[in-house]
Formats: sequence, C-alpha cells, structure tokens
Amino acid sequence: DGLAAKKAELQDRDIAERSKGNGDGLGDEAILEMLQKMVRQRHDSIEMYTKGSRDDLAKREASEIEVIERFLPKQMDETDMRAAIEAVIGELEAASVKDMGRVMGTLKQRYPGRMDFGKASGIVKEALV
Repeated sequence: DGLAAKKAELQDRDIAERSKGNGDGLGDEAILEMLQKMVRQRHDSIEMYTKGSRDDLAKREASEIEVIERFLPKQMDETDMRAAIEAVIGELEAASVKDMGRVMGTLKQRYPGRMDFGKASGIVKEALV
C-alpha cells in the first residue's frame, strides 16, 4: 500500500532528524512538502492510469488523494494566489525577473503548504516581465 510506505518513510525521516540532535524531529514544513509530493505523484498516476484505461486504479489513487488532503492546509485558489503575489511584489518593490528569487522566497515563507509554487512561479515570472 502506497500510504503505508509513505508513512514508514515519514517515520524514518523523523528518526533521522532526531538522531541529528533535533529533538523535535521532522518539521511541519518538511511534512507539508512530503504530503504535497504524495498528492502530485498520485495525480501523475491518475493521468497514466486513465490513459491506460485502468479506471479502477485511477479511482484508488483519487481516494488516496482525498485522505492525504485532509492533512494539508486549504490550498489558495488562483485569485487569492495572484493577490498574494501582487502584494509581495509591491512590498518588495520587485521590478524585473532578477527579483524572482526574492519574491518566491517570501511566498514560500508566508504560504507554506497553501500555495502551488509551480503555478506561482509562472505567475510571478509573468508579472515581472
């Protein structure tokens, strides 16, 4: 089962962090990142299974996404994402693509787990041209 394997991976990473002297273990940001990766992987699998006419497997992946998303913060829609990006660009007085790193860094710091940073990157690039 894919979820059981990911749970084991999460526990292994947590133990590794603790053995490095980090008594708190794996941080929230790392956990959110891992959960988001799991969702992306399942979306990719759904696409592959659908193309291969394996609707049964695609449905299983979709149900796993529903379970994983219960542990994630609510994702920003595109309108909210654009508003947040515009606000950060204005705040940082970003004027060109050279400022993209600063803008993305600020967004990642403020909206961990709530923003699709792949989409955000394209919006930031578009806004800074």
